[in-house]
Amino acid sequence: MSATNLRDFYERYVAALNAREFGRMDEFVHESIVMHSEPSTRAALVAQLHSIVDAVPDFHWEVQDLAINGDSIAVRALNTGTPTKEWLGAAPTGQSIEIVEYAIYRVRDGKFLHMSAVHDAAALQEQLAG
Repeated sequence: MSATNLRDFYERYVAALNAREFGRMDEFVHESIVMHSEPSTRAALVAQLHSIVDAVPDFHWEVQDLAINGDSIAVRALNTGTPTKEWLGAAPTGQSIEIVEYAIYRVRDGKFLHMSAVHDAAALQEQLAG
């Protein structure tokens, strides 16, 4: 895929996430993947996405920076929402959160093959404690 196609692919992926169209993940993610350096599956990713929106029903992914190098995508996203259940070790307080996520992806044959992301859990806990 060209850099333009990868950018469009990623934007469609984020739009599907924000629309809660997790059933569309077969368009974006191989059945067998490497997630956080461990063998995993698309089904495990979908379960993880469901757990995020279960804890934070209005969770929103917003891409701040996106870099493409060959078949790799690096993203800095701003995630926002209001937790209604414990998430990332923090109990809900009714306060909205805003945390940064860094993610790295590798695409092969038009779908994600490797996925890894890190949230700023300390910032989340600070926001909910304050």
